[in-house]
Amino acid sequence: MVDKMKTSPAFTMNAEYLDQFYQAWLADPASVPADLAHFFEGFELGHSQSGGGIQRKHLQSAVNSLVYHYRSVGHRIAQINPLGGNPHHYPELDLAAYNLSESNLTETFDSNHIPGMAQATLGEIIAHMRETYCGPIGVEYMHIQATAERRWLQERMETSRNRPDLSRDQRRRALFQVAKAEVFEHFLHSNYRGQKRFSLEGAETTIAAMDFLVERAQELGVREIVIGMAHRGRLNVLANIIKKSFTNIFSEFEDNYLQEAYFGDGDVKYHKGFSNDVVTAEGHPMHLSLTPNPSHLEIVGPVVQGKVRAKQAERRDAEHVMVLPFIMHGDAAFAGQGIVAETFNLSQLKGYRTGGTIHFIINNQVGFTTGPLDYQSGMYCTDMAKIIDVPIFHVNGDAPESVLHVMDIALAYRQRFKKDVVIDMWCYRRHGHNEADEPAFTQPLLYEKINAIPSVPKLYGKKLADDGVMSASELAEMEGSFEASLNQAKAEAASPRQPKDVTIMRGRWKGLQRYYSHEPVETGVPLERLKQIANHIAHGTPDGFNIHRKIQKLFNDFAAAVEAGEALTWANAEALAFGSLLLDKIGVRLSGEDSRRGTFSQRHAAVYDQKTGDMFIPLTTLTRDQGDFCVYDSSLAEASVLAFDLGYSMADPYRLIMWEAQFGDFANGAQVIIDQFMASGLSKWNRHSGLVMLLPHGYEGQGPEHSNGWLRRYLSLCAEDNIQVIYPSTPAQYFHALRRQVLRNFRRPLIIMTPKSMLRDPRATSTAAELEHGSFRELIDDARDIPTPRRVLFVAGKLYHELMTAVAEQNAHDVAVVRVEQLYPINEEAWQAIGDKYGHVAEWAWMSEEPTNFGAWGFMKAVMAPYHHGDTWVIGRARSASPATGSLTRHKAQQKMLLDLALKPGKLESSLQEGVVVFTQGEVLWHLKSKSHHSANPSTKAPSPNG
Repeated sequence: MVDKMKTSPAFTMNAEYLDQFYQAWLADPASVPADLAHFFEGFELGHSQSGGGIQRKHLQSAVNSLVYHYRSVGHRIAQINPLGGNPHHYPELDLAAYNLSESNLTETFDSNHIPGMAQATLGEIIAHMRETYCGPIGVEYMHIQATAERRWLQERMETSRNRPDLSRDQRRRALFQVAKAEVFEHFLHSNYRGQKRFSLEGAETTIAAMDFLVERAQELGVREIVIGMAHRGRLNVLANIIKKSFTNIFSEFEDNYLQEAYFGDGDVKYHKGFSNDVVTAEGHPMHLSLTPNPSHLEIVGPVVQGKVRAKQAERRDAEHVMVLPFIMHGDAAFAGQGIVAETFNLSQLKGYRTGGTIHFIINNQVGFTTGPLDYQSGMYCTDMAKIIDVPIFHVNGDAPESVLHVMDIALAYRQRFKKDVVIDMWCYRRHGHNEADEPAFTQPLLYEKINAIPSVPKLYGKKLADDGVMSASELAEMEGSFEASLNQAKAEAASPRQPKDVTIMRGRWKGLQRYYSHEPVETGVPLERLKQIANHIAHGTPDGFNIHRKIQKLFNDFAAAVEAGEALTWANAEALAFGSLLLDKIGVRLSGEDSRRGTFSQRHAAVYDQKTGDMFIPLTTLTRDQGDFCVYDSSLAEASVLAFDLGYSMADPYRLIMWEAQFGDFANGAQVIIDQFMASGLSKWNRHSGLVMLLPHGYEGQGPEHSNGWLRRYLSLCAEDNIQVIYPSTPAQYFHALRRQVLRNFRRPLIIMTPKSMLRDPRATSTAAELEHGSFRELIDDARDIPTPRRVLFVAGKLYHELMTAVAEQNAHDVAVVRVEQLYPINEEAWQAIGDKYGHVAEWAWMSEEPTNFGAWGFMKAVMAPYHHGDTWVIGRARSASPATGSLTRHKAQQKMLLDLALKPGKLESSLQEGVVVFTQGEVLWHLKSKSHHSANPSTKAPSPNG
């Protein structure tokens, strides 16, 4: 079409663009707009009349349509299932569907852009198409909108007819890889019976494919591959691809537990990660890292993406060539887990793209005990991947050379177009979900087929023997030698060995220490530097940039406040923290929903020209040699974006990396990442992170969904100094907390309950002098001189300012107020100082605006107990099923009641009023929301049917 159009006087549209519609019209005239359909009909008529008549035109059009459909739906009859049952007929590929017949098979036609075949008989054209698209490889790519990509794929596939073109040495190597995979699994089965290993048997071609990828990727400029996968085949990948010592692997089967070999509790062997430098056959180095993963099968995907992005930044790999993400999936998990779709959506977003990922699906045709009809709605488990216009290759796992051929195309496509690509390798699971499982309970027919077929190494070994590439005896000798190395390693693993020192940090983490410390770190910044940052934000926009007048006023007021030593807001302090780190050449990354402006229109890290819409980020232009400042508005997703930023933090300890929730409770959607990686990753996998979570929190009458950052949930995860949880009360405290996060010599995730109403509360401000000196204070004692306090109130965050206003209004100057700025880890020395000062005071009370089951009370009562010998009270909202009331009037009444009860004269007394509770340990009020509800339901017995 394009060639014809170029010679046409009617040619006025872009030829490639018009050709997309033309191909669609050939397949289905009704699929294009009516005016284009009429144009194509007239165009074809004119050419047909000059070249042989209308009938010939109809025949050529039919052939074009048939070729199009082979490209589009040829996969429907591809022979991709090694268990058989592959269809050989599909109606849209019948000659009759195009008014063609066998009599036309010997006629010559234009081939419709088949590379190297300008014209051929219809029989030759069909044979070419069937070999390309209907053999052991089926391809879905015609949904891709970019013509250049489709044409590139056609060139790669149709030129070769999707025939693998491997050298003799490559074929021998591939056979040895699948054979090693099988020998390794059989060895584990024989020597460690009854132990779970999640065997790769039935999918041994995976090892040959990954080995080929490592070899080929190096030739295309890749220097590092970051791998994510679930548990199936993980041990085989560790052993045969990443080259983890057989002895170390077998030691875990032997369970030679040595306390000094662990930093924490460790994990089962098929969840662990590992990294290593391997050497290719040509002698070139390649760094491989396998990211640890819990049993949440697909959650590791966005973590891998974040790690890759960080590594690309470290290498200054702006073209995303040198570091490759490779993620392995199971069929049921790929179709079922929403995190997969979220991660695909990240792939082309500015703040998250990594230049494309190779997705490799081990399609066992079963998920645990669930069959495809129950776990996928579409034809393939991969259907969801079409949301981002990527090619999908379905390939028979019993045809190793075809799998390697597809891997070659996939890698080249990724390197050229910087997009994801999916390989769906159809195979099977030789055993059940684990080796002790009996799969025939639920899939008797499937396993009847599986038990009847030879393994991949046997099939491929026979093929290469028949082709004279490797004899059976030569293969047996290689397998025997490999098994001997396994036996030797097992013998070495029988006795405990001295492990390497787990306290020493390596790689990019070298120089950092493993253990948490409360040792203060100086985080103050010279005043002149603070002024430099503020002035640049206020006056550093490019000439002619039309900044919004309200934002310019905010910036001017900011600079003036720093200059005059006046009140600074939270947003001001944050900008100064970021800027000061950048001037110290420390990078800063912030991402989240609406993070550039800020949920509450407070940050304005990016400003927009009011006439052109162009974006400018002031903190990127402080100096020429500053650190990188990256701030991104994320997709409307929590799990994938938090996982991405966590992965980034696991690979880069020298950058301040933050994820911000739109509201604190939105982090609920990312709970797997919080529980399985952030809180426990150090103990399970010895993996560190300095990620900061910013969770807007505070009760202002906005209802259940926008009030609570679920503080108690994070405190319930605290143990072994694994994470930090803070609730700062001033901008200065926030400033120092951000800076200390990257200036200390260790890393822990930091969860910050960040402000909402405090952002503009004149009581919650700081001055430049407070930023110039000092450091973050974990506990802040009452600065007033109170000779004989009658009560000590412990409070965190926003409530402090409301409480101090009430103290002044009610003249309650005999009540001491201690701010708990860091709830965990617990600084015992600081708490002891508080205990020494106030231990004699009879009444200690934890004061909280959250319901007692949503705030810190359940945690703080245990923290406070060792330092006070009397009763410890709680004053807060009563235990509640919902985080907050939806009524602003009720909220205000409860907030006033909180303050009144906290400061009431005389001794504290147990009470429950307006949903606000006061009680001490062991009292029945702890679980009530109202007394009336309690009295109305005195019995747990069901009511009588008669009422």
